[in-house]
Amino acid sequence: MRPNRFYDVIRIGPVQVGTYHNGRGQTRHTAACTAPKCGFSTEHRDRSAAELAARTHRCNA
Repeated sequence: MRPNRFYDVIRIGPVQVGTYHNGRGQTRHTAACTAPKCGFSTEHRDRSAAELAARTHRCNA
């Protein structure tokens, strides 16, 4: 299994949003918080949904 290659990566506060192609040839979008001890991450089919998740995330760490 090859690692995900993220592109079109942006940062919204502590959250990074990136796009990648999964093993099935589908495009997916991920939002993940980079703050220490925060386990927030989500995967979406739409880029706008991933960006909305990043904008509304409130980090408790």
